[in-house]
This record gives sequence, C-alpha cells and structure tokens, in this order.
Amino acid sequence: MPLRLALPGAMLLMAAMTAHADQALPKPTPVQAAWQEMELGMFIHYDMNVFKPGWDHRQYETRPGPELFNPTKLNTDQWLEAARAMGAKYAVLTAKHGSGFMLWQSDLYPFGMNQSPFQNGQGDIVRDFVRSCRKFGIKPGIYAHMGCNGYLEVDNPGLVNRGRGGTPDEQARYARICEGMLNELWGRYGKLAEIWFDGGVLDPDKGGPDMLSILRKRQPNATVFQGPAATIRWIGNEDGVAPYPCWATVPAERDYAGPGDPDGVRWLPGECDVPVRAGTWMWEPNTEGRLFSVDQLMDRYYRSVGHNCNLLLNANPGPDGLIPEADMRRYKEFGDEIRRRFGRCLAQTSGSGAAVELPMRKRTRIDHVITMETITQGERVREYVIEGLVGGQWRELCRGEAIGHKKIDRFAPTEVSRVRWRCLRSVAEPSLRRLAVYCVDAAPKVKP
Repeated sequence: MPLRLALPGAMLLMAAMTAHADQALPKPTPVQAAWQEMELGMFIHYDMNVFKPGWDHRQYETRPGPELFNPTKLNTDQWLEAARAMGAKYAVLTAKHGSGFMLWQSDLYPFGMNQSPFQNGQGDIVRDFVRSCRKFGIKPGIYAHMGCNGYLEVDNPGLVNRGRGGTPDEQARYARICEGMLNELWGRYGKLAEIWFDGGVLDPDKGGPDMLSILRKRQPNATVFQGPAATIRWIGNEDGVAPYPCWATVPAERDYAGPGDPDGVRWLPGECDVPVRAGTWMWEPNTEGRLFSVDQLMDRYYRSVGHNCNLLLNANPGPDGLIPEADMRRYKEFGDEIRRRFGRCLAQTSGSGAAVELPMRKRTRIDHVITMETITQGERVREYVIEGLVGGQWRELCRGEAIGHKKIDRFAPTEVSRVRWRCLRSVAEPSLRRLAVYCVDAAPKVKP
C-alpha cells in the first residue's frame, strides 16, 4: 500500500494542501536563480559628461563633440580589479547613456568611438570591458538607454523632438537605430549575464524598437532589468536599500517596482542600485568627500543582499579612464569587511519542516544568523522566529517575515548551545537551504 494511503485523514489533507500550495507558488527560472546567487555586482558609468562636467544631455545646443572623448590611461582591467576586490560576481557597463555617445565601434551615427581620438578611432570599450570580465571571472552585463539620446535629441520615454514626438518618420528611424544598437551590443560580445534598460523600452506600437525578437535571438539567457521582457526589477530607489519585508514575487502589473508581494503571481527579484559617491553616478571633480564609508556601504549590504535582493554598486572612472584611487581603496575595504563578517560561519545546517535546529559543539557567542530558503521551490515562509538555547531555556534572538534567497538577522551577542529556527506561518512546507550562525563582533579585524 502506498505510504500516503496509510496516513491519517488529517495528515492526508495537510499533505494535499501543501502540494497544492507548492504547485501554485511562483518559482524562479534557472537563469533568475543563478542571478540571485551572484548577490553583488558593480555598475560602471562612463559617458561624455565625464569629459565636460556639469553638462547634461538635454543641453542640446552645447553638446560636446566626440573629439573631447579621449581617456589617456583607460584600463578596463583596473575596473574589474575593483569589482573583484569588492567581491562582485557580475558587472554592468553603460555602453550608451544619455549623451548618445557609443562606447563601441558602430556606424549607426557619427557620435561614438569611431569619431574619438582614443586609440585613433579604433577603440572599443565594450569589447575591452567584456574581455576583462572574462579574465577576472566576472560575468558581463550591458546597459543601453533606449529612452533618451542627446545626440539624436530624443528624450523619455524614447520620443523624438526632445520627447515631444509627433514625427512618425523620424520616430521610425530612431526605432531602427535602437534595434541596430541592440543587435550590435547583444550580438558581438558573447553571452551576457544582465541587460539593463534605464526606464524600460517604449513599445513598438508607440514608436519604440522591436527589442523582444532581438533578445530572443541574441541573448535568450540574460536577465533583463526593466522593459517588456523584464526578469528582475528596480526596487524603487537609488539608495541601494530594499524595504523589509521584501519579496521576490510581484503583482501582475508590467512595470512593478517596490517591495514585492507575498501573494504575487510573478517571480521578479529586486536589484538595489546605488552610487559609491552619494548622488554621483558619473565622475565629477571634487566629489571625493561624497564617498560612502565602509559602515555606510555595509548598511546598504544588510538592507539589500540581507533583504532578499542583489546590490549593484556603482563605479565612476574619471577623464583619464581610471577609477580614482580613493574609490579603489573603498571597494577593497568594503569587500574585506563583507569577508570578515561572513566569510566563515561558526556552524550551519539545512532542513525542512516547521522547525530546524542547529546544535553547537560548545556554548558559542553569536550575533548574526543567515537564513536562505530553497527558492527553486518558491518563497514559502511568511513569518519565523529564531531562538537560542541559553542555560537550558529557549530565548528569542530575532524574528522576521520574508526570507527568500537570503535574510541576514543581527542581534545582541548571545552565548548559546543550540539555535532553533521556527516557522510561525507558511503557505507550504518550509525548506531551508541554509541556516548559518556568525559572531561578527569577535571576527578578526582586517588590517589596512
């Protein structure tokens, strides 16, 4: 007789309800799950206004010529050294930002590397960036802003005549140029981990490019930030933080941005983006004082990676083409601090069901717990508590709601002989991929 037939009626009903809930839960695709696993990425902003500080792409009459773009020391390996020092697993380069200047070899219009004196007009920064990514074992991503183009006098949401539209032939020409860009960027440089659309993409029936067919042909396995094919979402701010609770599931609406919804019908995990110099996405002179401290960056790490999201931290190379030395040091200090705190746990386990216990070899001082669900089975937990066995009594250490890929909980240092995770509410049987404990306040400090 099958085991399920031997179960009491109540248990059979519970098992059936759990199975039904599991089938109904949204789940990540393998590509989404792999992207969430990377957790930390580096954004790299580089555009014409680095060479003309204070200029904005909407200042059409004072647009600089391509001859101004001439970094004398540009070295994409240095950029990726910064990413590796930080611990980034992927990097995203702004191949075409607001000015319209193209950081690759293209004949789509005369405002790009072909017209720059850099490497006698033969340079291709996108190519060099992707090569450096592969050299350092970091997955490459490409940002291409379809919504604005200062050279072509296009503005959000991707309309000609400085955003006013109204000229069908010109709008169609711009859509074809965008399609040419996407074919070049997605077709020349191999497999991309992430494609970034700032503000999304105008629909073809409104004059936008037909990007979906190009995506399916050129980069079917890339994660996509915003746009009609989005597989990851903006969290709703540029501060690098997600509210809590933050869920990977969202409502059906196409352009959703925010903390997610536990009853959402789509799996669309969040990405938190933030400049390393407060309020400064592109390099500007005399902004070193805006550089976030390690403590400020760690706060963002806790409230992004520790809130079930990825963190995309910006880099801003200067006119010479290099990331400033102060920033380089800060990326390393940030990465060192992450590794100091979480590079090695004191104990860990996994398990499923309403409670998972982690015994310690001896009484151990802890102040952090990392919990990770088996997200390939969906987000099941809705409320939980974590307790420590102190002097023979269970004491609450912390509690929360969303877990998803990762939740980092911190609390006052406590000596425990066991740790117990208990589910207070769920929509299917909880499954913890990892339950790990740390003592951050006792971890050795990193020498400068």
